[in-house]
Amino acid sequence: MAAKTLNAKNLEALGAPRLAELLIEISTGSAAHKQRLRLELAGSQSIADVAREIRKRLISLQRAKTFIDWRKVKAAKKDLETQRIAILEKVAPEDAREAFDLIWQFLGLAESIFERSDDGSGTLVAIFHQACADAGRLAKGAEHSGDVLAEKVFTALNGNDYGQFDPLIVEMAPALGPKGLERLKALMTDALQAPKAKLEDSERQVIGWSTRGPIYRDEIESRRTDSMAKIALQMIADLTGDVDAFIAQQPEKTRKVPMIAAEIAIRLLSAGRAAEALSTLDAAEMGRMGWPFEWEEARVEALEALERGEDAQDFRWSCFEANLNPHHLRAHLRRLPDFDDLEAEEKAFAHVHRFADVHHALDFFIEWPAPAEAAKLCVKRRAEIDGDLYELLTPAAERLSDKQPLAATILLRAMIDFTLDHARSSRYKHAARHFVECCGLAARITDFADLPPHDDYVLNLKNKHGKKSGFWSLIT
Repeated sequence: MAAKTLNAKNLEALGAPRLAELLIEISTGSAAHKQRLRLELAGSQSIADVAREIRKRLISLQRAKTFIDWRKVKAAKKDLETQRIAILEKVAPEDAREAFDLIWQFLGLAESIFERSDDGSGTLVAIFHQACADAGRLAKGAEHSGDVLAEKVFTALNGNDYGQFDPLIVEMAPALGPKGLERLKALMTDALQAPKAKLEDSERQVIGWSTRGPIYRDEIESRRTDSMAKIALQMIADLTGDVDAFIAQQPEKTRKVPMIAAEIAIRLLSAGRAAEALSTLDAAEMGRMGWPFEWEEARVEALEALERGEDAQDFRWSCFEANLNPHHLRAHLRRLPDFDDLEAEEKAFAHVHRFADVHHALDFFIEWPAPAEAAKLCVKRRAEIDGDLYELLTPAAERLSDKQPLAATILLRAMIDFTLDHARSSRYKHAARHFVECCGLAARITDFADLPPHDDYVLNLKNKHGKKSGFWSLIT
């Protein structure tokens, strides 16, 4: 007789006594399974019993000392999720205030969990970020005053050593309301402006050394508090739409950093203060790597907001010329009359062909996409191609292989030659694959131009690198 399908209906036939025995047997050795059963038993009695079971487990987790290595992270996540979901699904529908208190106790586990865990994947911190969102929802029904919630958030952020409370202000904002946010702002301002305690050197704890001398714990803690308060005040400024408060958290020198200037400008633009936004951007100082895209984009938006369309177009073009950013070129072309855009695109392609960095130019043509132009570039400037840049050349060769086999061959040969010339044995298997690809492409190339035909290339390769058996043994 065939075995019955494992489903709830068939299991019911075993009867409650046998099922109970099986559950006890299955849960033996599994704290998570036992906790789940305890929660179910408590739930059959009262919400107070469920809350008591959750609280007991949270206290147990708080006191635990066992290290959570990467092999135990999955089990730890399951245990934490069991508690979090029980709070939301079992307690919250019946007692919102108790559920909020429990989720806040859950958030308090973070420090003890991270102190004894290896969470390189970010699995555990994600659970606490989700719990921050849960706290925000539950706080609405808990009916705590904005001042009380502000105090709780402030205390939590002072212990945000692992980033577990990063989303807390944003998630709690609806429950905090204007009054709570104002109170939180006052607490953060006081923390930032509070006089720093001055200790004698003999009282200070040295935790490291730098080229400037000892690193003291009190200095690190003071900087951490200041940083926390400034970030919090910026968030509050965004939540309340107070652009000037956001700007006030940036020192004059910092406002000249292009990325910071862009952040300020975006907020000024949202507030309808385009002239100030443009002034802020123009006051920034260009770094060694040039202007970041965010700064360029913000400046374009500021010019458009000021109805300086022609200046915005000129700026888009100059940005494209400087860094070949396709976004700027596309935006520029979209705003041109019919047929003018085709002429402008030809002009742009000519500029790309002349661009100093051939690899940047190749990347542009591949991403545009303009495979025919990419092929011309490969043929004309093949001597400049660096075969070490396999992250660019491999996908480029793949994109060109269908309709531009000669260009693809040039890129593949560049990688093969670099690998063998520099005896990079770790790349031999990739070079062998590229070699086989060249063999396949050769049959489709009718004109090698001034490149050695495939057979000649192979002969030269063997004459030059014939003793590299590690490579040739991979050729099939």
